[in-house]
Amino acid sequence: MTIRASRFAPACLASLIAAFTVGAVQADEVQVAVAANFTAPIQAIAADFEKDTGHKLVAAYGATGQFYTQIKNGAPFEVFLSADDTTPEKLEKEGDTVKGSRFTYAIGTLALWSAKEGYVDPKGDVLKKNQYQHLSIANPKAAPYGLAATQVLEKLKLTEATKAKIVEGQNITQAYQFVSTGNAELGFVALSQIYKDGKVSSGSAWIVPASMHDPIKQDAVILNKGKDNAAAKALVDYLKGPKAAAVIKSYGYQL
Repeated sequence: MTIRASRFAPACLASLIAAFTVGAVQADEVQVAVAANFTAPIQAIAADFEKDTGHKLVAAYGATGQFYTQIKNGAPFEVFLSADDTTPEKLEKEGDTVKGSRFTYAIGTLALWSAKEGYVDPKGDVLKKNQYQHLSIANPKAAPYGLAATQVLEKLKLTEATKAKIVEGQNITQAYQFVSTGNAELGFVALSQIYKDGKVSSGSAWIVPASMHDPIKQDAVILNKGKDNAAAKALVDYLKGPKAAAVIKSYGYQL
């Protein structure tokens, strides 16, 4: 749009320029570290967030433990969407977050999944039959879903029986890829990776009862690098709203 001074009174021209300036200031970008299990939901939320607020979300995906190390080493993240509640709490205690910004944005669900139809029974008895060659899990030291998987195996007294069959991914995305490509017959994944609109979208799965592992409470927090970024605050507020909540629930998370 071309503005010609001769067609506007000075006061009107000043107001118009001010309006454009305010809009430019309000629209901002936020750098977000996102736990790999939350990839699909945040991609859906990002589109609505930009449309509704004008702010742009730039996401990086990975394992929670790896993000902790990167944040401590000065990575430029402004908001952290963790796969647990302990890592954000630790960052909070260490003075790396904006005080009072931490909250639980989702409670995750673990699933035992195979890309093959009918391979995994609804009760997960396929684990006990021990007729598979490879079982995929995420690194339990870096990924909360991997830790939950080891807790399930321990509860079922299958830790020793499955030790030689474990194929370990760096994060939950890689654990999922091992199964989806057929490199592992089955594996523990985040339900959100295989679930949409109330059902498992492909293959076969056992949705693991929450009582079989520690709760997967996923906390979000504004990091110190985002304390003066309006988009960081706007994203945290947006995640607490009804539109984001509907998306999160559609991927099998609890709120």
